[in-house]
Amino acid sequence: MNYSNKPLSQTVVQLCLSKGIDHIVISPGSRNAPLTIGFTEHGSFNTYSIVDERCAAFFGLGLAQQLKRPVALVCTSGSALLNYYPAIAEAYYSHIPLVVLSADRPKELIDIGDGQTIRQFEVYRNHILYSGQCKEGAEHQLFNEKEINIALNTAMELQGPVHINLPFSEPLYHTVSDPTVRPQHVPARKEPFIVSEPLAPFVDSWNSSNKKLLLLGVLPPNSLSDAILEALAADPSVLVLTETTSNVHHDAFIENIDQLITSLSEEEKKSFQPHVLVTMGGMIVSKRIKALLRAFQAKEHWHIGPEKANDTFFHLTHHFKCSLGSFWTQFLPKTTSVDSTYQAHWNTIRQRRQDRHHHFLPTAAYSDLTVFQVLFEQLSENIDLQLANSATIRYSQLFSMHSSWHVYCNRGTSGIDGSTSTAIGAAAASTRTTVCITGDLSFFYDSNALWNHYIPASFRIILINNSGGGIFRILPHAKKAAQFETFFETQHQLTAKPLADLYQWGYRKAESLEEVKASLDTFFEVTDRPLLLEIHTPAKANDLVLQAYFDALY
Repeated sequence: MNYSNKPLSQTVVQLCLSKGIDHIVISPGSRNAPLTIGFTEHGSFNTYSIVDERCAAFFGLGLAQQLKRPVALVCTSGSALLNYYPAIAEAYYSHIPLVVLSADRPKELIDIGDGQTIRQFEVYRNHILYSGQCKEGAEHQLFNEKEINIALNTAMELQGPVHINLPFSEPLYHTVSDPTVRPQHVPARKEPFIVSEPLAPFVDSWNSSNKKLLLLGVLPPNSLSDAILEALAADPSVLVLTETTSNVHHDAFIENIDQLITSLSEEEKKSFQPHVLVTMGGMIVSKRIKALLRAFQAKEHWHIGPEKANDTFFHLTHHFKCSLGSFWTQFLPKTTSVDSTYQAHWNTIRQRRQDRHHHFLPTAAYSDLTVFQVLFEQLSENIDLQLANSATIRYSQLFSMHSSWHVYCNRGTSGIDGSTSTAIGAAAASTRTTVCITGDLSFFYDSNALWNHYIPASFRIILINNSGGGIFRILPHAKKAAQFETFFETQHQLTAKPLADLYQWGYRKAESLEEVKASLDTFFEVTDRPLLLEIHTPAKANDLVLQAYFDALY
């Protein structure tokens, strides 16, 4: 086993290993050679080589999403670490632990005209939990150990991204057979995240309210036990709305929010307005529910969860900074069921909308909407479903998700830039088949994601190609903008076939519902390479079909 002869590299490598940070995504370079040697020569790390730093960072994000522990990103100096920024911002808002280990020139070479140098320290200052700046030289060993311990522990304790900037002087490639330093490992604290405040005032509010609304955003699978779900469903005064990304399922819960609330009258919105709003999980996808609950605010808005509470509805009154299980386990036994028609009334309306939903779809023209219907009817069970942003996640909100699916989407910043790379990183860490559903702009934007040697043969991409940013046609008044097709919709005639050929993927194409159904019949059979199904839909029909769909619900 060889080690870099740089004590700073040895310190980083040993402390990562001590803390269980053993998945390392490396982008090739020279200045980061001491780190690359340290991680790849050790034998205890799972290392990945990905050239494109933007893809590498989202790949690492996907790994960390599945592993539920920090993943390290290693890059050279200069603009390399700037390409990490989109994924760092996503990790920051999605509470996913990433550790950026950026190699740097020595301090005296910064801002003097030396090549491949920028001001690297605190480059992510607005979207990072901790920025550490290490120093070269044996006299700085204790300082460096402290910086690295703090940074790594912060990523673990607060669940988010951290940055450690590491200067290395030449020569960069010398090795030793035994480490020359033994850094002190300071363990991360393990917060219990239990309820630590009196619950009596909140129990009183709960028990005196006959309209309690629970809204569930992004949550990992199995965040709430069946016992908790059953208890909430049994209270007629509790209405639970779940988003596609919540991974929560119950017959009494309403999962198609926009289907339920679009075009409610002012009187109906007033009837919907809760006394107590309880939110759990991360970002909310539905613009309509955000608009409704901002205009018709609850008297009290509680958020439950260990991470930061977002005041999405401009009336947050309390944050229970604890785990969901801890809160409900202590809270529910103190509550009483309240006589109310709140849940039953809105479930009756939900059923009416569902009936019209099922009546409309067989009459709809071939479009994105009908394609998503077929997809969610024919996808295999027990898959990890990675959804791209923009139209993909919004269409998914109109359909039921199978309870065996684990659904993920980069909703921290809601960008299209790294959806495929994230899905591939997640697939590399998951034991389940991963299916990525994406749109054309998202796919082509992130096409370097396919330049990757770690993609399981079971990985599947379903690309819905409507020849441009079709979601802009749906937005109010967007089509009236000057040069709409060039600068908003960005029309194109690209196809994924050349990329599939370049990276030796299996490729299938569909241009009708019959072809989509036929392709899906064998899409999940065992293959020796990943598969891409490209579904072409008509660019100018989708917004008309979707508008007709919402009109038909009422």
